[in-house]
Amino acid sequence: MSSFKMCIIDDDQIYQFMARRILGTAKLTSELLVFSDGEEAWKFFKENSHNVNLLPDLVFLDINMPYMDGWQFLEHFEGLAKKLSKKIDIFLVSSSLDPADTDRAFANPLVSGYISKPFSKEKFLQAIQQVSS
Repeated sequence: MSSFKMCIIDDDQIYQFMARRILGTAKLTSELLVFSDGEEAWKFFKENSHNVNLLPDLVFLDINMPYMDGWQFLEHFEGLAKKLSKKIDIFLVSSSLDPADTDRAFANPLVSGYISKPFSKEKFLQAIQQVSS
């Protein structure tokens, strides 16, 4: 499992800390990229799209962020995803329990899953198992 390169895109510093700790302690990732907003992450993906070795296998994307939220990130990423030679699984992460958010998430072909906060080791494991099978 530790061969997965993961990415967290979330403006919540506490969530970032907890995710780093859970993933590091459980040895669930070989490398972890962390971005505090969608715009910062989008620039990274765009600038490194030619080098798939730098890109993550799994992305945990928060829906509600300043500058560029998760939905806007997905809109930008859609065109790029078609050009990549690597599949990147994106899991939307949110504290929202609004059925409109989950419906919108599952209607998007780029989204592999929807995970409710708070996060746990088990939720990370479920995401990894989902993309591994």
